[in-house]
Amino acid sequence: MDAPRRAIFPTPGSEESSFLGDLFRQETVGGMLALLAAAVAVVWANSPWSASYTELLHLQVGPLDMEHWAADGALTIFFFVAGLELKRELVVGSLRRPADAAVPVVAAMCGVAVPALIYVVVNLVANDGRPGGWAIPAATDIAFALAVLAVVGSNLPTALRAFLLTLAVVDDLIVIIIIAVFFTEQLHWLPLLLAFVAFAAFALLQRFRVTSPLLYVPIAVAAWWLVHESGIHATIAGVVLGLLVRVRRDPGEEQAPCERLEHRLQPLSTAVAVPFFALLSAGVALDLGSGLLGNPIVVGIVLGLVLGKPIGVFGGAWLVAHLTRAELNEDLSWRDVGGVAVLAGIGFTVSLLVAELSFEGDDRNLAKVAVLGGSVIAAVLGALALGHRDRFHATP
Repeated sequence: MDAPRRAIFPTPGSEESSFLGDLFRQETVGGMLALLAAAVAVVWANSPWSASYTELLHLQVGPLDMEHWAADGALTIFFFVAGLELKRELVVGSLRRPADAAVPVVAAMCGVAVPALIYVVVNLVANDGRPGGWAIPAATDIAFALAVLAVVGSNLPTALRAFLLTLAVVDDLIVIIIIAVFFTEQLHWLPLLLAFVAFAAFALLQRFRVTSPLLYVPIAVAAWWLVHESGIHATIAGVVLGLLVRVRRDPGEEQAPCERLEHRLQPLSTAVAVPFFALLSAGVALDLGSGLLGNPIVVGIVLGLVLGKPIGVFGGAWLVAHLTRAELNEDLSWRDVGGVAVLAGIGFTVSLLVAELSFEGDDRNLAKVAVLGGSVIAAVLGALALGHRDRFHATP
């Protein structure tokens, strides 16, 4: 007698479902605030007061100007929370079981590779292409994707929501590695070595169960600045620190440090850090010429997000399911997975960051316009697809 086939996208337990519910409520508010901030930035940058927007970007506050405080400072909080979520998924979440982790991991890898490949092909074929922007359409924005899913998918199975969260977390990890490897032009070894010392001190505090923020905060700030001075993008420090936080509870402990920090910092990340970055990053001039729609940078990014992401994510999930002879969770259909795959094309936050790292001048503005446009298209198509599936699941 054949053994029962393993189900992919397993239904999370009650504790995991409760965590996802709280997370989706926070991300819905945060996603709306970030969208509002981006809209304000676009209107401001194209208004008669656009000069004041440029002045704000270049306003010097301490060692950095406001534009770099947003990209290197505020997003470090975002990536710290992403590191916490990744650590949680690896230790007690869906990534702790290799069999269950295979689908979102492969789907995320394919969801990074296919958009990048589409972008490169478009820009190699074009005479004036810029293949260096290949990583821009590779990212999925956690906040926006979860916000759209929370708005249109209230009746969708929890397993599908867990899949999107895990997919986005793994996707972020891959893009973080890309940023560290491909966007570090020159390494300064002394600050990097001192950053490792700070990371080790942070880990030791966790190991000895120290709880005082008076010790953690100065070490975290020092690690962030040392990584920045080493030539590696400062947000990498946030991820590393997040991965060093303890996840499992000690006997008699109500909350582990990871859970406690995530509850405290998630609202700060979604409601303050990401909208602040959106305000200072999304303000691009829309009068970029009549050739906007035919520009290879724009075409490559939009096609990467709108077509490449769904093809990669859905294809990766389908491939793992069929190669391992696994069955889809009985609560789901491949149409549900397809809807989430379309939603994964919302790049926004991390894609805007990679656009800033990839280009300068007009090319950077073109890339940002493409990210905003492609993300909106993916959000609308994903909302339509999942809204239809939500009504189907709501039918008794």
